[in-house]
Amino acid sequence: MQVLKSVWDFFQNQILAMKWLNELIGNLLGAIGLDTANRWTGSLQFFLYDVIKITFLLCTLIFFISYIQSFFPPERSKKILGRFHGLGANIVAALLGTVTPFCSCSSIPLFIGFTSAGLPVGVTFSFLISSPMVDLGSLVLLMSIFGAKVAVIYVVFGLVIAVLGGTLIEKLRMERYVESFILTAGSVDIESPDLTVKDRLIYAKEQMLNTFKKVFPYVLIGVGVGAIIHNWIPQEWVVTVLGNKNPLGVVLATLIGVPMYADIFGTIPIAEALFTKGAQLGSVLSFMMAVTTLSLPSMIMLRKAVKPKLLALFIAICTVGIILVGYLFNALQPLIA
Repeated sequence: MQVLKSVWDFFQNQILAMKWLNELIGNLLGAIGLDTANRWTGSLQFFLYDVIKITFLLCTLIFFISYIQSFFPPERSKKILGRFHGLGANIVAALLGTVTPFCSCSSIPLFIGFTSAGLPVGVTFSFLISSPMVDLGSLVLLMSIFGAKVAVIYVVFGLVIAVLGGTLIEKLRMERYVESFILTAGSVDIESPDLTVKDRLIYAKEQMLNTFKKVFPYVLIGVGVGAIIHNWIPQEWVVTVLGNKNPLGVVLATLIGVPMYADIFGTIPIAEALFTKGAQLGSVLSFMMAVTTLSLPSMIMLRKAVKPKLLALFIAICTVGIILVGYLFNALQPLIA
């Protein structure tokens, strides 16, 4: 048992978290005469370490997840969802969301396609909530920062929000609040070609490169903000605002995250810096969930597909769910972090 724990610790610390890389960068900076205890040098070390680490994980994860995605084109996903009904359909939709695009703006076109194909709106909303919030990339990235327990519980809670949120929308019969052009558009079934292994590898490579080009600027911004928090923001400020001294820290973190636009790769370095400065786990994860699920640009895009009443219900469900999950994580923090 001790051997397994040692192997797992090595995998988490040296493969996922790449702590060896941080030490290497620190040693290289020291070798050229820079003092890593200095704020400017510390900021540079944080920036270089997180950019390299996140870029490697980003490209690796996108490649492998895109390879998996090649087995689930929209037409096949629609057929899979069409076989299920009731709560089972919401669960399958939420699970499908874990192997689809990495941000809400990329998920919305798929949501529109599924809805116009005649799938129940509650089922498609379960997909829409799950897709940006709990994709497989977030699981691995969270493991690299917070450990396996936190990552798995985060994904489970995210799936619960997606399933319950979609189910509530279905029970309230909100179909009438979907824009009419989507409901009347219909869909054309196009058979997906059978792909060879080579085709899937080419597809995965193209998706990796395209996603990297779109995401990398947000990674740089996120790491830059994280470096400032890590080396320049006093710890007592973070503790006061997002620590256990503020019972409304989760609510504040959620409201701060909503207007921002980034994906999981851009929010991870900010979350990491806040957590190391004393922010509570639930506040940090609520911030991440809000940014990836309820960003202002994605809400503007979604408004073109649904009427204000349904959009408001979607935002309310996600916001309440994220806040509740945040407080649950704060309660569990002594046990899992």
